[in-house]
Amino acid sequence: MSDPSTPLFDHLAKLGIETKTHEHEPLFTVEDSQALRGDLPGLHSKNLFVKDKKGALWLVVAEEETEIRMNHLHKRLGCARLSFGKPQLLIETLGIKPGSVTPFALLNDRDRKVNLALDAKLANGDLLNFHPLRNDRTTTISSADLLTFIGSLGYEAMIIDFDAEPAAADDK
Repeated sequence: MSDPSTPLFDHLAKLGIETKTHEHEPLFTVEDSQALRGDLPGLHSKNLFVKDKKGALWLVVAEEETEIRMNHLHKRLGCARLSFGKPQLLIETLGIKPGSVTPFALLNDRDRKVNLALDAKLANGDLLNFHPLRNDRTTTISSADLLTFIGSLGYEAMIIDFDAEPAAADDK
């Protein structure tokens, strides 16, 4: 079976983006990652693949300690109410299995169906860590290079400060 991260690393190389990748046991949760990562520098994330009631798909990428209130998230995104995307939809849309969700998977969204919401802490961070389309590796990338990667795919990330109080209009 081919390595799903090869096209990702090829794309990053074409963009002149340098990364560093660490191999480890497969990780499925933030808790798994926290227990096994040791002193890996940089910010770590949690990644949510969600679908709104109108069918819009979202990838929400937040710093791992950020509280995401699912019952209010749709207000922050300006969409209909959300639920988690089914594993089959994740595979069909982003070409990855649950446990490997990452902004790098946007590379596989050929039809550009997914909207991206990125935590301001990550967008303004220094070093960031994500699975490179497989959960037995972690790749470190600068936040500027992540934004370059996202832009190279034709996406514009919606940057959200999840720690800020939502605007009054969000409380409707």
